[in-house]
Amino acid sequence: MSSTRIGLLFVCLAGILWGTGGLALEILRDHSPMSVLTVSAYRMLIAAVALLVASFARCRGSHLVALVRARPVRAVVVGLGTGAYQALYFGSVATAGVTVATVVSLGLAPVLLAVVDLVRARRRTATRSTVRLTLVVSSALSGLVLVSMASGMASGMASGAASGANAVGPQPVLGLLLAIASGSVYAATTALGSTLLASGDVDPLALTTVATTAGAVGLVPVVLAGGGPFVTSDPTALGTLAYLGIFTMALAYGLFYAGLRTTRSGAAVVATLLEPVTAAVAAAVLLGERLGLLGIVGSVLILAAVAGLED
Repeated sequence: MSSTRIGLLFVCLAGILWGTGGLALEILRDHSPMSVLTVSAYRMLIAAVALLVASFARCRGSHLVALVRARPVRAVVVGLGTGAYQALYFGSVATAGVTVATVVSLGLAPVLLAVVDLVRARRRTATRSTVRLTLVVSSALSGLVLVSMASGMASGMASGAASGANAVGPQPVLGLLLAIASGSVYAATTALGSTLLASGDVDPLALTTVATTAGAVGLVPVVLAGGGPFVTSDPTALGTLAYLGIFTMALAYGLFYAGLRTTRSGAAVVATLLEPVTAAVAAAVLLGERLGLLGIVGSVLILAAVAGLED
């Protein structure tokens, strides 16, 4: 298997792991009143500790030191960007609703990065690249819209008409702006991480560790400003927090940055759209939510887009 395919596989696995985060978050919220921002901060903090342990266990401490000495600002910016787009996304969910936040924030990033990839493409292959990327991005975005609509309808039916009426959110304009900011920061962070890794002298595990630690530190003041509660003693909540930190953050971002070494940033963001597909399938299998025709068609379109990413 070529390095490009392996890299794309790593990114796809990262998207799948991220897709399990929504279900884990629902379980956690059933057992603890902690805010989503607090959970997000704990998720990054747990991931940072796990990654530091993994780095030194694999004798990668020298790579951490080298990265901090050579490119400290860029590595920290990647981490702060990761924390920022998550916070902006959660703010968009609260003000505009899940569907608007998901479609805009996840949908804007592949469009922006596809344009960047086209600009960087050589002139003799620009026409072919334009057609292929247009088809891939169009399929991915159409699938994202359909999956988000299906998920929103399923959530509305599960929670009743009262909550369904508020599915758009109390401040749609503000939520839309937050979603646009989230998608833009997500695209910029991915592009910056890809540029760092393309140099060949940056270790993916070191970048993941430094970036995650910086992101966790950056989220602390945001969480403190949002208010408590900040702790929980519920064993299910603690176990779920551990899962979120180790699997959906440390392992997922480790795979993502490892994949970025051989995968274009635009293609990587499209591949991570497996996240909403995984979330929809998990909800259907474990929570009994109906995926429906829209969800099935949307999932197929996203899978087709991912399959079309290979050159």
